[in-house]
Amino acid sequence: MAESMKTLLALRHVAFEDLGAFEAPLRDAGYAIRYCDMGSEMPGGDFDMLAVLGGPIGAYEDDLYPFLKTELALIEASLKAEKPVLGICLGAQLMARALGAQVYPGPAKEIGWKKLSLSDEGRKILAPLDGVPVLHWHGDTFDLPAGAVHLASTDICRQQGFAFGRHALAFQFHPEAQEEGFERWLIGHAGEIAATPGVTVPGLRADTAKFAAAAMAAGRQVLAQWLARL
Repeated sequence: MAESMKTLLALRHVAFEDLGAFEAPLRDAGYAIRYCDMGSEMPGGDFDMLAVLGGPIGAYEDDLYPFLKTELALIEASLKAEKPVLGICLGAQLMARALGAQVYPGPAKEIGWKKLSLSDEGRKILAPLDGVPVLHWHGDTFDLPAGAVHLASTDICRQQGFAFGRHALAFQFHPEAQEEGFERWLIGHAGEIAATPGVTVPGLRADTAKFAAAAMAAGRQVLAQWLARL
């Protein structure tokens, strides 16, 4: 049975930003998950799907974080090979860059729970998330890659998600977020929270308790529908 399982390689940048609510449904779909902690490990080995996760660095900072060059090359090769690629936050930005688009600082930090505005195509691919507040935690944004389909936006950030073919899906927001383990985010991002006007630990904690369950259920539906189309 184990030999017939597919392998998902998840590129992780900070320990607390893992696959979260997506982990169980991915395992249920037959994927054995292998994490690679970027900066201390080099990705290697065969895999059937690539997931590129979030983190508090810039997708354009390969002068500061040279491992990003290796990571970008792996993402680009996976996309060209039409392997399934899933990107979240920094992962979406790295996917955009691997597809030739520019990544750069956005107009403001976007941290907290907020609804998405879905495009026509987004209403098909992200339909379960329509009207559901989701977690945002980013300061950078990107241009829509050539050949990609725009899925969602907010008032601060136009590029909240894109699809590239049937095999690649990128989220600027965090559909994998869940209340379980969220305290790790509040600890790990303490400096950024303190430096962002209008954002507080108690406020994020309260909103997560209020919105996370519905967002998690909707995010899992989006994931399941995407997996079914592969």
